[in-house]
Amino acid sequence: MEPIAKDVKNALAKCPTGIPGLDEVTNGGLPRGRPTLVCGSAGCGKTLLAVEFLVRGAVEYGEPGVFMAFEETAEELTQNVRSLGFDLDRLVEKKLLEVDYVRIERSEIEETGEYDLEGLFVRLGHAIDSIKAKRVVLDTIEVLFSGLSNTAILRAEIRRLFRWLKVKGVTAIVTGERGAGTLTRQGLEEYVSDCVILLDHRVTEQVSTRRLRVVKYRGSVHGTNEFPFLIDDTGITVVPITSAGMDHPASVERVSTGIAPLDEMLGGKGFFRGTSVLVSGSAGTGKTSIATHFAAASCGRGERCLYFSFEESQAQLVRNLRSIGLDLEKGIKSGLLRIHSVRPTFYGLEMHLAQMHKLIAEFKPQVVVVDPISNFISAGTLTEAGSMLVRMVDLMKSQGITALFTALTHGGNNPAQTDVGISSIIDTWLLLRNTERDGLRSVTLHVLKSRGMAHSKQVHGFRLTHDGIVLSDAPATAQARGVVGNEELPGI
Repeated sequence: MEPIAKDVKNALAKCPTGIPGLDEVTNGGLPRGRPTLVCGSAGCGKTLLAVEFLVRGAVEYGEPGVFMAFEETAEELTQNVRSLGFDLDRLVEKKLLEVDYVRIERSEIEETGEYDLEGLFVRLGHAIDSIKAKRVVLDTIEVLFSGLSNTAILRAEIRRLFRWLKVKGVTAIVTGERGAGTLTRQGLEEYVSDCVILLDHRVTEQVSTRRLRVVKYRGSVHGTNEFPFLIDDTGITVVPITSAGMDHPASVERVSTGIAPLDEMLGGKGFFRGTSVLVSGSAGTGKTSIATHFAAASCGRGERCLYFSFEESQAQLVRNLRSIGLDLEKGIKSGLLRIHSVRPTFYGLEMHLAQMHKLIAEFKPQVVVVDPISNFISAGTLTEAGSMLVRMVDLMKSQGITALFTALTHGGNNPAQTDVGISSIIDTWLLLRNTERDGLRSVTLHVLKSRGMAHSKQVHGFRLTHDGIVLSDAPATAQARGVVGNEELPGI
C-alpha cells in the first residue's frame, strides 16, 4: 500500500492572529475566510481577544477589520481597550478599522415567522465594503438573538449568519457566553463553527488562572490541551506548551560558573551551555550566592541574564550581594541583567509559567536564574509544582538557555532530595550541606552529578567572604577558621 502523500498546496489557509502563542497553538492561526467561535464565561477575555485579533491584523498584516458590538458602544469599547495600548480611534481614521454598535432591545423585537437578519446583513455588508475588511468580529451572539424564543427560527438564523460570513469570505470571530453544560447558551454555535476556542477563568484557593483550549478545528491539526494565557498591559500572551518535546539541541560549548574553583570541579570549564543546573541546600548555605555569581559571570561575557527572585526584591538582593564583593548594579545598568521579583503566591502556577514565558520571549536571555523553585509549592500542590517546573526546564532547553535553579532542602537523612522532585531532569546538581564541628557550623559543597563531563567527587569546604566565595579541599575545622585571613559571612 502506497503512503498517503501530504498535499501542501491544498492545505487549509490560515489567518495569523498575531497574538503571541495563539498562532503556535492553532498551527498558524484561525481558518481564513471562515467563522471562529470564541466562548467562555463573563470576564474570561473574549472581547479582548477579538479586539486584539483585529488590531494586530490591521497593524501587522495590513488587513482592515470590522467590529460589530451588541453590548458596548464604540466609545465604551475604545476607552476600555486603551489601557492595553490599543488606539482604536487612530485605526478608524486610517480606514483600517470600523467599529459599529448595534442596539438590540428584546422588548422592541416582534417575533414572527418572517423574522430574519436581513437588516444586520445589509449593515455589516456596508461596513465590510467601506474599508474592504478582511476580518470581522461579532460581540456577542447571545445579545443578537436575545429576542428569539422560537428554537426553529433561532437555529435557522444562526446557520444563516455563519453561512453569510463564509460567502463574504471574511475571517470572523463570533463571541459567545458559555451555557449550562454547553459551550454556548444556545448550544448550536459550536456545531456550525469551523473553529471553537474556549476561554476559562478559574479561581482555586483564592488564586486565579486563565486557560485557553482549542475545542475543535476543522481541517487542521492543533494543540488539544489547556494552555495558560496572560492578560497584561500589552494584551494577551498564550503559553504554547504543556509538556514540550525532547528534541532540544545539545551544545558542547561550556560557560563559566563565575567561580574559578567551581569551574575546576566541573572539568575546568563550567556548565554545558543550554543545560539545567540545580543548586540545593538548607537555609543559609549560600545557594543565592552561587546563583548570582553565575548571573554576574554571564553579564561579564556580554550575555543577557534574566533573574527571577521569589524571596528578595531587587534592591535587597543588590545590597546583600555587596557584602561578598559582588556588584550587580553594573549588569542592571548595562541592560544585561534584569531582575524580576514577585511573591510565588501572587499568581497561580500556570500564570507564573505564562509570565516567565512572556519575559523570556521579550528579553531573549542566554542565562536564566530561578531562585528558589521550592517556593512554588505555596502556589499549588506538590504534583502541580513539579509538573510546572518540568515544563519550565523544557522551555529553557528548547531555546538553548542555560538555566540555574535553587532549591531549599530541609536536611534530614536524605538531603540529596528536593521538595519538588525535578532532580531527574537536571543535568548538573550542586549540593550544599551544613555540618557542625568543634562547636561551629560549616558548609560543604560537592557535585552530586553532572551529565556528559568528568567532575570532582570530592567534598569541598565552602565559605563566603568579603572577597567572594572560597572553596577548600576539605571542610574547614574551627582551628583553620581562626587562622584564615578572610572573615566568613553568613550564607546568602
